Amino acid sequence: MKNRYFQGMLVGLLVSALFFSVLFAGYVRNNSIQSAEGNNVSTNLTTEADSDNSLMSKAVKSKLNRIKSIIDTYYLDEIDEDKMVEGMYKGLVSSLKDPYSVYYTKDEFAALMESSSGSYCGIGAYVSQDVKTGVITIVKPFEGGPAYEVGILPGDIIYKVSGEEATGKDLSEIVSKMKGEEGTTVDLEIIRAGESEPIKLTIERRTVEVPTISYEMLDNKVGYIQIAEFDEVTGPQFRSAITDLDNQGMKGLVIDLRNNPGGLLDTVCDMLDRMLPEGLIVYTEDKNGTRTEEVKSTAEESFDKPLVVMINGNSASASEVFAGAIQDYGIGTILGTTSFGKGIVQSVIPLSDGSGVKVTVSKYYTPKGRNIHEIGIEPDVVVELKDKLKTKVVIDKSEDNQLQEAIKIINEKSSK
Repeated sequence: MKNRYFQGMLVGLLVSALFFSVLFAGYVRNNSIQSAEGNNVSTNLTTEADSDNSLMSKAVKSKLNRIKSIIDTYYLDEIDEDKMVEGMYKGLVSSLKDPYSVYYTKDEFAALMESSSGSYCGIGAYVSQDVKTGVITIVKPFEGGPAYEVGILPGDIIYKVSGEEATGKDLSEIVSKMKGEEGTTVDLEIIRAGESEPIKLTIERRTVEVPTISYEMLDNKVGYIQIAEFDEVTGPQFRSAITDLDNQGMKGLVIDLRNNPGGLLDTVCDMLDRMLPEGLIVYTEDKNGTRTEEVKSTAEESFDKPLVVMINGNSASASEVFAGAIQDYGIGTILGTTSFGKGIVQSVIPLSDGSGVKVTVSKYYTPKGRNIHEIGIEPDVVVELKDKLKTKVVIDKSEDNQLQEAIKIINEKSSK
């Protein structure tokens, strides 16, 4: 019975593999889950697969069945066929050798959707992954959150989660392991500069409200907005912050995108719509050269005060869309260090069983036609953060040399 189930699954997987890109293109074009999952589409594609790829289809099915037979006959331990199937799906997507294209199990997909909504239950920290080495690093724990309370610091490397090594694993998989029901715990081992052995920590998971926006009025009526991520809640929060600062008599604005890993393209476009004059915000091009533009159609709402946007090597994706557009229009000064360099766009596609796939679908370009993938945004004014501040969770604004330079620029421009 299990073998018949597995063989049927293999046939379905093969058809999905052969025509995944076609199904996905239909989804992107129509922006509809039904376009990827509908019966009419899949039936037509399956018929075409049998006629055009019959030799490859038979060869692949034969080899997969042979491998399964070997496992059934010789493998020593118990076989979890559900995990085996999920592993095949993950292997199919990982074969693209694109660190941003990922297959998500049902639980992982739910966690992904939760993380972009503005709250989740976990340890409370921003993390990033080096796409070349696979090393996962703490960017910053949330002040007052569980990770902060046990002493995790920026720059700490996540070595193990629940006893399993994290390096080289998909970032979303590791993040999902750190999330869980409120009150439960997760064991972490971290590697910290200056420590000879990994540090073992047990952290209690709690509900965490993601602090995507924080703002205040600094001395001399300089507004300051820190954007931690571009989530669903960030756009309205950003607009509200600017309105409040304007009502307080703001003379200039510093927007802090340091350590911001990115987020939703729709959100950053909405925020740029508030800042830019009329014109192109960003455009994307897919594998067929199809160009899709995000354009601001009216000049009724724009920002006309002195502006500085701060970035660093952890400012990625949507952060670079934001900084690149501000730079191209010349309405603000970009200050800090070169950004991460992620100039590609992914689409997230839910599947009918609750799982999902994230796939790189296009490159994005700044209004002047720059694609900054693996290059980054070069700041107009280069200022390195002092070394002694790089591992601090909370940096006092008076000692933040990058922020102080940004404030100086705002004061000079507002006095003219």
